[in-house]
Formats: sequence, structure tokens, C-alpha cells
Amino acid sequence: MYVDGVFSGGGIKGLALIGALQALEEKGLIFRRLAGTSAGSIICAFVAAGYTSEEIVEMMNEIELSSFLDQRMSFLPSSLTKWLFLYWKMGLYKGERLEKWISEKLRSRGIRTFADLPDQSLRIIASDLTNSTMLVLPDDLPKYQIDPNRFSVARAVRMSCSIPYFFEPVKLKSTPSSLIVDGGVLSNFPIFLFDDDKSLKKRPVIGVKLSPKDEERERNKIKNAVGLFSALFETMKDAHDARHISKRHEKNIIFLPVNQVFATEFTLTEERKEELIAFGKKRTRAFLKKWCY
Repeated sequence: MYVDGVFSGGGIKGLALIGALQALEEKGLIFRRLAGTSAGSIICAFVAAGYTSEEIVEMMNEIELSSFLDQRMSFLPSSLTKWLFLYWKMGLYKGERLEKWISEKLRSRGIRTFADLPDQSLRIIASDLTNSTMLVLPDDLPKYQIDPNRFSVARAVRMSCSIPYFFEPVKLKSTPSSLIVDGGVLSNFPIFLFDDDKSLKKRPVIGVKLSPKDEERERNKIKNAVGLFSALFETMKDAHDARHISKRHEKNIIFLPVNQVFATEFTLTEERKEELIAFGKKRTRAFLKKWCY
């Protein structure tokens, strides 16, 4: 059965998306169009390139997640260096290793630019801080005088994964240039991309969201500046998407409330990685037993 898919962001929590993908494949679901943010954009890009869930699991087993934490070299003390680079480069890590890894995996399947993919088969969300706007890739690239057919899919994914202050923003070389960060700042679950279609839907839209349903979400406990920042980011990340998730949509969304792992926890043990994947698979299997389309 053919479907369109939406995969949310969530950093390292995105390992649970792989388990969800395993269960969806077991059900015989085949994706025609995909939309994703951050970790979800990685899954979407790999699926669009023809990778199966088991192949994605193998790729994740081959790589040490902490290897993506590529700090800039300096002769200064490490603690001072981190603060300086955070100030001047606006991120603790460059993000180049992540992009290189994604690029290598996509190239092995013949995918370099969006021209190598069927039209509208993959859309990725990023956030343009310079212009204070959401960036849908590749759709919005002509606004920047950039040819979508020549734009790197791996670069688009890296943009979507550039967690603010953690990974350095990506400079989009347009005229003038723009600083791009994680798509989750503006839309962590871009189901609206399919909801805005004016034509009659040809296929069901199924989504995988790394958070609980709104009625099951815990209230933010704000007692200090750290709690305020956390609540502020959560609100920015989810408020836009919440307006697009009606009861009509909920029946097609798999909610994966991964709360025991931080989005930037790149030092997970192999056991914890396996647990996250198994969690996503178990929850999705349970969802599919009741799913009516």
C-alpha cells in the first residue's frame, strides 16, 4: 500500500523513528512522498534514496554517534575554546562530519542533488534566521536564486539538523546570504505540507511524531532561567504544528513519547540505541493493529 509520510525531529531520539519504520515496512507500506524535520529529515532522505529500515539500522551500528561531534581545533584551553566558538561560530560543533556521512550514504545510492529524486518525493524543513522564516527544501530555493536541481540533499538535511547552539548554523550562499538552523525551531512535524494540498488526496498520510499527544503532555515546570529556555524552545518547536494536528489527523499519527533521552545525547550506549529502536517498533506495531485508513 502506498502512503505519504511525515517524520518529526528529535535529535538522538530519532533512533525510535527507525523502529517505527521497521513496523511500517512489515505492514507493507511504501512511501511515495516524504516530509521531515531534523532527525526525521535523515530518515526521510535515506528512505527516498531507497534504503530499507534494516539497512539504516546497519548504518547506525557502523557509526559511533559521538564521531559527529566535530569541534574546531584550537591551542587555547578546551573550556575557553568552547565558549569562544559558541560566541563567534554560534555552535559547539561544526556539523560537517554529519553532512559528509549523509552525503556518502546518499551518493552510494546515486543521490546527490534533488534532481536525482522524483519531483516532490522529499521535502525538508529548516529555519532561516536571517529572514525570520520557515524554509521548505527544495521548494523555497528559487526565492534565494538557487536552482533546486543543483542543491545537495545532504546539505539540506544538515541544515534541518543544525540544533541551535549545538551545531553551527549553515550559511546559505544566496544573495544576500542567510543563516539556517534546525527546522524544529519553526516546524518539528511538517504535516501541513500535505494538508495544504488542494487536490483530493491520492494516498493516506501517516506520521511519526517523537512526542506524546497534547492531552498527555506534561506541563512545563519553570522555576529558573534554564527551565524558561527549555520551555521557550519546546513552545517554539511544537506550537505551529499543534494547530495542524486535529482529531482528523491524530488517527494517522504514531506518537512516540521518548522522554528518557536528551536530543543531544550523542554518547548513548549500544544497549540504549537498541532500546530506542525497539520502543519505536513496539509502539508502531500497536498503532497499526488499530489503524483504519
